[in-house]
Amino acid sequence: MNETLLIIIAALLTVLVAVFAYNMIQESRYRNKIRSQFGHSDQDALMGSQTQSVRDGRSLSHEKISSPEAPAPMLKPSIVGKNTPVTKDDDDIDLSELLDDLDDYDDDKSRQNNPASYSSVGLDLPEPELTNNVKASELPAPSGGFMSGLRATFNRMLNSISDDDTPQNASTAKTKETESIGELEDLDDLDVYDETPLPEPSALLIDFEDLKRSRLTWFDKRIDYLTYVSLREPQELLSVPRLSNRYRVQVIGCTMDGSFQVAEPVPGVLYQAFVIGMQAINRNGLVSERELNLFGQQVEHFAENMGGDALLEDTQAFLNVAKPLDELCARVDQIIAIHLVSRVSILGSELRNSLEKLGFQLQDGAFAYLDEKGRVKFNAVTLDGSEFTPQLLASQPYKGFSMLFDITHVPYGEQHFEEFVNLAVALSQSLHLELVDDQIQQVSTDWLKNIRTFVLEKQLEMIDAHIPSGGELAQRVFS
Repeated sequence: MNETLLIIIAALLTVLVAVFAYNMIQESRYRNKIRSQFGHSDQDALMGSQTQSVRDGRSLSHEKISSPEAPAPMLKPSIVGKNTPVTKDDDDIDLSELLDDLDDYDDDKSRQNNPASYSSVGLDLPEPELTNNVKASELPAPSGGFMSGLRATFNRMLNSISDDDTPQNASTAKTKETESIGELEDLDDLDVYDETPLPEPSALLIDFEDLKRSRLTWFDKRIDYLTYVSLREPQELLSVPRLSNRYRVQVIGCTMDGSFQVAEPVPGVLYQAFVIGMQAINRNGLVSERELNLFGQQVEHFAENMGGDALLEDTQAFLNVAKPLDELCARVDQIIAIHLVSRVSILGSELRNSLEKLGFQLQDGAFAYLDEKGRVKFNAVTLDGSEFTPQLLASQPYKGFSMLFDITHVPYGEQHFEEFVNLAVALSQSLHLELVDDQIQQVSTDWLKNIRTFVLEKQLEMIDAHIPSGGELAQRVFS
């Protein structure tokens, strides 16, 4: 019976040695693979961890390399070290923990006087059955020398193992190496987060409230939608921005001495702020809220390019003020016409001579009568709306022409309407033409009186709205 028991113990020790050797071989191959991938032999921080790889779902510290010649699954002893929690998912053997347990076993003085069992080192082996003739005290007990020798034997076996892998294992290692390199390349593509704090933007040169309080004669806040741009550094205006096609836009710049002027791209002239206004009312009607928002976006883009900030007025509040004024402008925007016609054609040259004798000038396809400031007061145009040109006037006959009185462009007063009527009468007499209205009815004295009253009423409405007819604001709105 003693020989049978010794044979069983020897077989179990052989299995234990084989398991230890297999794990050490696996560890050696894994270390060699890590060295070949990263180019140094430093210990990797992931070697002893159980971190799961997101890429392949396997433990990074226990790669299993299979080969066609690999033996069938062997008995895996459960290695449990001190203070190490046991989990059901811990299927692989950690060699370093096993060796630490062996050292702890050698140093444990409390166990030197007790018979050793293999279960104390984590081997779940069945207790051998003892007969009556054999005592447990007679069995050879593993000692510290045996454990130290066993560890030395493992180290010699590890050093004698060849570093060459089988073809299949080499192919598997190469594939995993390629995957690792791909993961590193993916990391290189990631954006690096820079934790350096951004510098605080410098203060604006002019406060927006100061800009809003500035008295600018170029604008009327009832008609012009205003935006403000303040810079952080003085800048030259390289080009005047084009911010709208349908409505008039003015850019007023504040120079370094605090004065305002029409902004122009003049070299050496530095600006610290701008006030940009869009005329929201003209003969095309009132600007829409969408167009105001688009204009505001363009101003913000201009401010960003100039290195500053923009302040926009509230669009809805502006439209609430501008809408009643637009309705007034629509009521007073009237043009009175007196037509001078002939039963026979008149030469263009003769017509031109008569008009120029009375002070009319040919410009922009029409004859204009100017006031003392050089602004157009009355107009003479063709009956069909075509243009007067020097070539046509020299070669083409006409049936007549029309004289126009623009209520919004002529200053208030009866004398201006009387002047208009006198010019029409003088031309009709010199060219032998008849005066008719839009219905081709001959102009009478009563008709002229009614028209004069109508003109004065409309001009009074404009005065009440602080847009006097013939003034600069009226010239701008009704252009």
